[in-house]
Amino acid sequence: MSLDDFRHEALAEVGSTNTECLERARKGALSGLWITADRQVDGRGRRGRAWFSEPGNLYASLLLIEAAPMERLGSLPLAVAVAVQDAVSRVMPLNGPEVLVKWPNDILIERRKICGILIEGETLPDGRHGLVIGIGINVAVAPDAGLYPVATLRDFGVSASPDELFAYLFQSMAETLSLWNRGRGIAAVMERWKQVAGGIGENITVNLPDRSISGRFAGIDDTGFLKLETEDGGTRLIAAGDVFFG
Repeated sequence: MSLDDFRHEALAEVGSTNTECLERARKGALSGLWITADRQVDGRGRRGRAWFSEPGNLYASLLLIEAAPMERLGSLPLAVAVAVQDAVSRVMPLNGPEVLVKWPNDILIERRKICGILIEGETLPDGRHGLVIGIGINVAVAPDAGLYPVATLRDFGVSASPDELFAYLFQSMAETLSLWNRGRGIAAVMERWKQVAGGIGENITVNLPDRSISGRFAGIDDTGFLKLETEDGGTRLIAAGDVFFG
């Protein structure tokens, strides 16, 4: 997809930008629609968690129709993380701290979370697959601490407004999705992801739905699964979970 394939609609208030995109998709909206909002009144995060959505931050969702064959969609979160990391890095002050990715797609500065990403999809009435990439970035306001320490971009000297940040995100997402190329460019995306990943080589704990496991973060495999080296000398591949350093 090129920049010309994307368009943007800015709203003052919405229940959820993800929900708005999916509703538009059900009514026939074309792929490439960005919806942003100054405020969400029904934002949500992974696993149904509420997402704090007061004015001052960036709330954005991108609609993709038939983004890739289903077997290639597993690499999309890594591509999204690369795009968001690039956009945030562009507004950081010179000599500011590094912007890193925590597997699979949390964005951290000084090990504090500044962004949440939620990807949702469904089969549309016409049989096509609609997918929405939801991105919430703490520009000026941080939610109450939940599972992970949080921060805002203002904490690190960023002066850019949510609108300015979105302009960079609009561009970087187009470039990264073009590189991803409907999943065919996964190798190139993963190389970029590894360059900005945090914690590789460190001891981590991964919270799974039913238990927690610890080990050494050995990177990702060629499908994007996390590789965890455990104390017994084995390597576990993990498809989804909450990662904690140390």
